[in-house]
Amino acid sequence: MSRLRLDIAYDGTDFSGWARQPGRRTVCGVLEDALGVVLREPVALTVAGRTDAGVHATGQVAHADLASGPEPEWLVRRLARLLPPDVRVRAVTPVPAEFDARFSALRRHYRYRVATTPYGAEPLRARDTLSWPHPFDLAAVQAASDALLGEHDFAAFCKRREGATTVRGLQQLTWTRDTDGVAQAAVSADAFCHSMVRSLVGALLDVGRGRRTPDWPASLLHRSERASEVPVAPAHGLTLVAVDYPPADELAARSAATRRLRVPPS
Repeated sequence: MSRLRLDIAYDGTDFSGWARQPGRRTVCGVLEDALGVVLREPVALTVAGRTDAGVHATGQVAHADLASGPEPEWLVRRLARLLPPDVRVRAVTPVPAEFDARFSALRRHYRYRVATTPYGAEPLRARDTLSWPHPFDLAAVQAASDALLGEHDFAAFCKRREGATTVRGLQQLTWTRDTDGVAQAAVSADAFCHSMVRSLVGALLDVGRGRRTPDWPASLLHRSERASEVPVAPAHGLTLVAVDYPPADELAARSAATRRLRVPPS
């Protein structure tokens, strides 16, 4: 068997998320079907982060174990002819057996785009940018973001999954405003639980419009379950832009460490 890393980009608008679902068009389903046709063998992908319906990616990563050993550039070209235009495999790279797209990852990086201009998002960016027809106090939003950094139990901002922990290490939550009036959040963590980024952004947008004080999002970190008052920002403003991995000789150790059950910090 040979293990290949796939670097993937997609416009999530017309997908029902990453994971396969019966009767629905998903990124994983489209990719696995195309790979099966090209390679003439069943292919199962393991992904770095399962994005929700409507969420985009420019830096998604997956791996697959294949009985054949296709030439990477040939496979990229063949997939380019077969795949629909809203999903691309940008690169294929042979990797060691210790590489795991999910468990070897050191951190994931997301961006969330918010158009704060009176006219909303530019037409060519409307599919990846939220039009925000409300006030947006960037200083207040950044102050609230800074208070969320570090390792915490983010249960208030997550949709809990049975047997999964909600403890995460939030490493970056930085907002900038471009000259075109788009406020962009750069969000990085070792991992994210279900709907965490969109819930964080939703809470911060409430701060930006003056409905909540800057200390409110961090005050929810003591909660042990989802906070119903936290809005979930629309999916289309969110893009997975990169996933970081350690050097090859550290892959196995990283996978083992990630698989250990996280516990809430004392």
